[in-house]
Amino acid sequence: MGAIKGAIVDGILTCMWVFSVPLLGVFSSIIATYVGVEAMSIAGLFITINVAALFMLTFSLIGAACGGASFNPATTITLYTAGLKPDASLMSMALRFPVQAAGGVAGAMAITEVMPKQYRYVLRGGPSLKVDLHEGAIAEGVLTFLICLALHFVLLKGPKNFVLKVWLLAVATVGLVMAGGRYTGPSMNPANAYGWAYLSNRHTTWDFFYVYWICPFIGATLAALISKFLFKAPPIKDKEA
Repeated sequence: MGAIKGAIVDGILTCMWVFSVPLLGVFSSIIATYVGVEAMSIAGLFITINVAALFMLTFSLIGAACGGASFNPATTITLYTAGLKPDASLMSMALRFPVQAAGGVAGAMAITEVMPKQYRYVLRGGPSLKVDLHEGAIAEGVLTFLICLALHFVLLKGPKNFVLKVWLLAVATVGLVMAGGRYTGPSMNPANAYGWAYLSNRHTTWDFFYVYWICPFIGATLAALISKFLFKAPPIKDKEA
């Protein structure tokens, strides 16, 4: 896939992802109410994990069908650094990341417009800093490091079944979101954070870039470097022209 075409597809996929993420809470709540369980119970958590897995599976398949499109700059960075994304380059990422951020803005604006009033509570303005600046930056960096490390483990040492891989990543994602909620949201996805920050006019501040871009990129890079020592990646063969 050409760099420009790849960036455009990334932007569209990111828009779809940011639009869809708030619906995760909506669908989980609807299902929990239907089956008669509390949303914050163990059963409710199990429902949330499975809905998240369904969302992630859908977007993984769409991304694969689009030639490896991505909706998260942090995962692109970590896979590139680990040598698991041979089609990526510094130039392609320089094109993709701004378009992904624009896609995040479009997705956040769209879901804000169409979300029914009774479910608008799930929006909450997106990820936001709830603690001291440096504490939040460390938290977002560590959370991104952990989700990226989990991604490497599942890809390289996890089960062979693709659906089970996605389910395990959903477990990790939901767990980290719960753990990081009182710190930064969290986002673990700079493009998603940018979309919501744009709506509240926080997207150009140093605090925002420090917490939601710089530290996640550091965490994603460290996860890739550590995974090279912990997990042995299979050799990637170049495709013949």
